[in-house]
Amino acid sequence: MNNEIRNANGLTEQEFIDTYDAGKYNDNKPSVTSDVLIFTVQSQDNAKDFNNLNDKKLKILMVQRGDFPDINKWALPGGFIEKGETSLQAAERELQEETGIEEVYLEQLYTWDNIGRDIRDRVISISHIALVDSTELEIKAGSDAKDARWFGVDKKITRIDKQITENGYIKHKYIDLCLINEDIKIKGEVRETITVKGRARKVKLEVLNKKNSQIAFDHAMMIYYGLQRLKNKVEYTDIAFNLLPELFTIAEAHKIFELTTGIEYTNQNFRKRFDHMMIETNETSKKYSPRPAKLYKLNINWDDEE
Repeated sequence: MNNEIRNANGLTEQEFIDTYDAGKYNDNKPSVTSDVLIFTVQSQDNAKDFNNLNDKKLKILMVQRGDFPDINKWALPGGFIEKGETSLQAAERELQEETGIEEVYLEQLYTWDNIGRDIRDRVISISHIALVDSTELEIKAGSDAKDARWFGVDKKITRIDKQITENGYIKHKYIDLCLINEDIKIKGEVRETITVKGRARKVKLEVLNKKNSQIAFDHAMMIYYGLQRLKNKVEYTDIAFNLLPELFTIAEAHKIFELTTGIEYTNQNFRKRFDHMMIETNETSKKYSPRPAKLYKLNINWDDEE
């Protein structure tokens, strides 16, 4: 007796696959890219003392496009996902090609699928976020890019408009992004629209004045979204330690957490909030102070102690 499962048309699974028409539902398949927001912490470009923690800045890697579309504009490192490759594998490949390193913190951030986001065709981007220790980096532009540089990241909310509706509200938040590398300053403007109807909440991001922006495609809103995700995750995970060397001082860790969250912690509050994530070692360093400072390392079992 044949017990094979058949569908309503009397087909087995193999027969269904053999006769499946991939173009039935989408005869114009979109292209898919993997783009990577690579963050690190370095001294500001005009810093006189590279061992001064007060001169440290959160930076993002950008590449200058060498071809259309958006030729000469600055974009996130990325590229089309190759056959037989996952989006994460593509992100790892791009990270290795642009920075020369691998096996770092990397996670999927968001999928961007707005119609018309690329003039070439329907292109969907799966973005990822990577955090790297700057001491391990050696950046280089890929074969299709003119240049690759680290840019300091600044964002500023310039305006908030809120309209009360019958069962909720609509709030528009306008954000200016400014990326700076020595004499190069590139800007982007993002609008975040939050629509609340009862219990339902919807968030939409848009790039404004895109034609006049030196940030390619819709990468300005990817950067804004990535900064928000980073800020939120630092509060309840150990991801910020990926921006530190294996051994670090409390002062270094304190500065990293302030740069990623935008929150100024007192020494007491910082230790109270994050002390369980760090283990004191027997080593010391004079890198950031004339007197030896104790070195710490990540407590990889920190979440077992909560």
